[in-house]
Amino acid sequence: MNITQSMTDPLSTKPYRSWALSAIHTAPSRVGQANPTNLAIDTTKERIRKLFDNVDLSVSSYDTAWVAMVPSPSSPKSPCFPECLNWLVDNQLDDGSWGLVNHTRTHPLLKDSLSSTLACIVALKRWNVGEDQINKGLHFIESNFASATDKSHPSPFGFDIIFPGMVEYAERLNINLRSKQTDFTLMRHERELELKRCHSSEMDLAYISEGLGNLYDWHMVKKYQLKNGSVFNSPSATAAAFINHQDTGCLNYLTSLLDKFGNAVPTVYPLDLYIRLSMVDTIERLGIARHFSVEVKNVLDETYRCWVERDEQIFMDVVTCALAFRLLRINGYEVSSDPLAEITNEGAFKDEYAAVEVYNASQVLYPDELSFGEQILRSGDILRRMISTDSNRLSKFIHKEVENALKFPFNTGLERINTRRNIDRYNVDDTRILKTTYRSSNISNKDYLRFAVEDYNSCQSIYRKELKGLERWVVDNKLDQLKFARQKTAYCYFSVAATLSSPELSDARISWAKNGILTTVVDDFFDVGGSIDELANLIQCVEKWNVDVDNDCCSEQVRIVFLALKDAICWIGDTAFKWQERDVTSHVIQTWLDLMNSMLREAIWTRDAYVPTINEYMENAYVSFALGPIVLPAIYFVGPKLSEEIVESSEYHYLYELMSTLGRLLNDIHSFKREYKEGKLNAVALQLSNGESGNVEEEVVKEMMTMTKNKRREMMKLVTEEKGSIVPRACKDAFWNMCNVLNLFYAKDDGFTGDAILGIVKDVIYKPLS
Repeated sequence: MNITQSMTDPLSTKPYRSWALSAIHTAPSRVGQANPTNLAIDTTKERIRKLFDNVDLSVSSYDTAWVAMVPSPSSPKSPCFPECLNWLVDNQLDDGSWGLVNHTRTHPLLKDSLSSTLACIVALKRWNVGEDQINKGLHFIESNFASATDKSHPSPFGFDIIFPGMVEYAERLNINLRSKQTDFTLMRHERELELKRCHSSEMDLAYISEGLGNLYDWHMVKKYQLKNGSVFNSPSATAAAFINHQDTGCLNYLTSLLDKFGNAVPTVYPLDLYIRLSMVDTIERLGIARHFSVEVKNVLDETYRCWVERDEQIFMDVVTCALAFRLLRINGYEVSSDPLAEITNEGAFKDEYAAVEVYNASQVLYPDELSFGEQILRSGDILRRMISTDSNRLSKFIHKEVENALKFPFNTGLERINTRRNIDRYNVDDTRILKTTYRSSNISNKDYLRFAVEDYNSCQSIYRKELKGLERWVVDNKLDQLKFARQKTAYCYFSVAATLSSPELSDARISWAKNGILTTVVDDFFDVGGSIDELANLIQCVEKWNVDVDNDCCSEQVRIVFLALKDAICWIGDTAFKWQERDVTSHVIQTWLDLMNSMLREAIWTRDAYVPTINEYMENAYVSFALGPIVLPAIYFVGPKLSEEIVESSEYHYLYELMSTLGRLLNDIHSFKREYKEGKLNAVALQLSNGESGNVEEEVVKEMMTMTKNKRREMMKLVTEEKGSIVPRACKDAFWNMCNVLNLFYAKDDGFTGDAILGIVKDVIYKPLS
């Protein structure tokens, strides 16, 4: 196929422009002086803002127990950190266990409670304290020991190695665990299998080295010891390393933890960068990032600095690396996928979150990165295998995360649809799992949900008012009287409300929607409603512009369509002048003339039974797909001033051409059978009739779908790359938004023509969140 030959490449010899977060628009303050609801919202917003400055991490009884086992360098028969022992004695739960509990006072993971409890028992026994606590803990373990080998229970990372290792340690301390011998045998068998599986992954073994005991070469610690002295920022692994290797760096790290946290430690530290990135990701997914644009930019600037300096916080952890890569790239920072490819090629999927984050990152790879990002792309296969074979082993929440990642890939879909789905599925009690469970109010917080719901409903009320105004405009301009025209006002408005959602972008939404309504009318007019003479007459009227409609319009249909066009274009010209401080009316008129001339050409081809070449067809068809009048005028209202140099640049035109070509291909793929019966021109039909031997419909459609996927990644690269670009990011986002609209409309068939997405339209515009 030679469709791409009809598309010109953009020039890349443009001056470098540094990255910026121009895509995030700051919403104007709507706080009323005496409105208690608005004051409460403002208070909630302030609490969220403060979270960026203070990272909160839950305490890990498991890791605290390992730190408590560390002997004093000067007195090996005494604990180095007795305060940790005191914490263990004081923080046993009522059922005899130790570990994290949720708001219902139940254990998020029973296996986590088993390993945490056993670690605490071993620590207390190691120093011969807390006999009552030990006995209560043993009763809990013995009552639940069978769960240790139950594959239906989700497991913390490394559990099948760590827990049996601690059982052996307990036996050496003469701790008597009363349980069935078959349970012990099965557990040790599972450990052997897991050790064989992890044998080739040195990083994994170092991370869970406390569970290996004498099986681990403790001289290997140096290889994975970070600058802060820790082993992968893990207190438990670092404590075990010091116990077995007496490394000063390990002790310094542990001492610094107790200086910071007092008498108990988290399961991983430092985690500040990851948690702040997770905050950014969360508020972006919940649709409230525009309210925290300064905080978001500060986090991303700091992350970019760490990326450039190859900071260990990013490059020694695949989850943080994947998350940082994705957020930096989509926000216009210049980052390579090479570091992510390197860390994933080391097999660093140490938990389900790693696979999910790498899969999300794979959605923002550029076309030229696909060939060497094999392991990154394999993350999708890993997730599908988790769902199909390991579903029982996944916690309920992470199972949903995996399902959502596969069903709704990142960077696809429309912003408001994604936002609503994310709000509906937001987990305010999100417990994360590493070697043990942990929680952070920075990641899961009721304030996020409360503020997101209020913001969503507030925006929705604006959308309903705007849609009512558009419906009046349709009636006032008699467009509802055109019997040939599809009435798609709600769909046209939905397509922009779901993408340009910020309240201050009202003018952009009205422009987009009015022109969407008109392109539907004009498309139907050129397709079925008008004669060739009427089509030519309409074009003549637009070219002449100042016409006497009673004499110059050859029919009432032409008169209605022309006057509606003129009304919309004049409104756009007048309104855009306030944004751009220059008259853009002539550009909008020319965009409409380009569309109508391309539609007239296709009408003449059909009348004359002329069959164009595929390239000839595509050179015309990307224009006739009618996205130009919808997107190009709306860009004048998204914020930045657009000079004539930008509007006439090859970059600007290529963005438009690429977007329109994607739309045309998707339309032709999904409407081929219908249009073939109606005798209409179609890229699939033309490709089938070009004479190549062996061409069948399925092969042509498959080839075109592959092309749309590649072109979509090319569009993403054009949108996110700032170097050499003169088109502002907010404007480029409008092109990308339309690509996502097209993805929705053509997810299964021609969704714009049918009623397949009616429920989604109602969700975005009419149905409030509770």
